[in-house]
Amino acid sequence: MTPPEGAPEEHGIPVFRILHVSTGNVCRSPITERLTRHALVDRLGDERAGGLVVESAGTWGHEGAPMEEHAAAVLHEYGADPSGFTGRELLDEHVIRADLVLTATRDHRAQVISMGHSAGLRTFTLKEFTRLVRAIDPATLPDPDGDGSVVERARALVRAAAALRGWLLAPSAEADEVYDPYGAPLSYFRSVGEEIHTALDPVVTALTGVPARA
Repeated sequence: MTPPEGAPEEHGIPVFRILHVSTGNVCRSPITERLTRHALVDRLGDERAGGLVVESAGTWGHEGAPMEEHAAAVLHEYGADPSGFTGRELLDEHVIRADLVLTATRDHRAQVISMGHSAGLRTFTLKEFTRLVRAIDPATLPDPDGDGSVVERARALVRAAAALRGWLLAPSAEADEVYDPYGAPLSYFRSVGEEIHTALDPVVTALTGVPARA
């Protein structure tokens, strides 16, 4: 299939890059990154999921630091792989390359947008994007099993969500936040992991066109 004009490619294959952003890039964004990867492979298989590249970084990223131990434990409980992770500080190049930026909080979203690079239309908090995605009719998106591709579908999803943003507001400011579990006990990390997992499910379904397994 011919890639869409201007679509980024990696090794000659069109890709769609998802960037998860939190503060230190050792708790929330690593959990979100690895849960997203796990869900995409579960829905699409390794080969088809390869067109969706999932990364993370932190606005005050602990460059080169390992994932927090409790965050890794939560990922193991979901069957996701925490191995090989190292923290990164958010750089301009990460934002420039990303097709979709999902942040833990509204402050993170504002920091990403303030970096420029026309990031406003492709940057959302995770929970904000979930809310918008739920309002989008999947029949209006390209069918990845038909003439479209997963990458084309993902791009269309971001455009549709951006168009809805001013019309579908959060019920409260706190509704779009995923709070930081740094330094908290494992039980709190588990509650944050469940929060992230719940928010990701409709997003991954919309991206892939494949619902979670029963």
